[in-house]
Amino acid sequence: MNPLSARERMLGRLRAAAPAPSPSTAELDRRIDSHFEARRRGPADIDARVSAMRLALEASHAEVWCAGDDAWPALLAAGLSNAGVRRVLLDPSSPAGAALAGALPAQIEAIGYDRPIEQWKAELFDTVDAGFTVARSGIAATGTLIVAPDAGSPRTVSLVPPLHIALVRASTLHQGLHMASRAERWRDGMPTNLVMISGPSKTSDIQQTLAYGAHGPRRLWVVIVMDTEATEGRA
Repeated sequence: MNPLSARERMLGRLRAAAPAPSPSTAELDRRIDSHFEARRRGPADIDARVSAMRLALEASHAEVWCAGDDAWPALLAAGLSNAGVRRVLLDPSSPAGAALAGALPAQIEAIGYDRPIEQWKAELFDTVDAGFTVARSGIAATGTLIVAPDAGSPRTVSLVPPLHIALVRASTLHQGLHMASRAERWRDGMPTNLVMISGPSKTSDIQQTLAYGAHGPRRLWVVIVMDTEATEGRA
């Protein structure tokens, strides 16, 4: 009889060993929550989260403004006019898209994403100056926008135009990624994809020369809307 090989002996020990009990999903969630609760260090109130969000975004070379619900469309319209923008890609069927479109001066055209990309790729890449999206929420600690693309505002809107403009409401800012996933209950059903944006597109070569706009927008404008739904102490 041939002696058992080292591989056979190892597999035999593994088969004979009793499987360790696996913790339930609820228990794993409790452990994860406890881990992050014990280490949470961040702004607890909305004003502090707005400040942290702004500082983190500006550190990543984004341009950030804070404005009220009534003021932000005119603020953006003036900024776009001063920047020489001529065409803005937005979702005219959304409240925010309609508000911005209505505030734009005559020389700036608002266009919607209403065709398959194959039908207007050259026009999209060559003639659209800016894309406007509304973030689902934000992460204050890292200055990250969480964007959930949909049919009216697909990923292309935030990726192709050289200027990306994002609107995020102060009441949707979370302290960190864990708090965002828990508060928004991502485990109960994630969208097809979430785009997380922490600044304009940037890359560097082997000599560590930083370049903006190589793989996406080279400029990022963010307007934090100080909405009336903001309440103290939201996670």
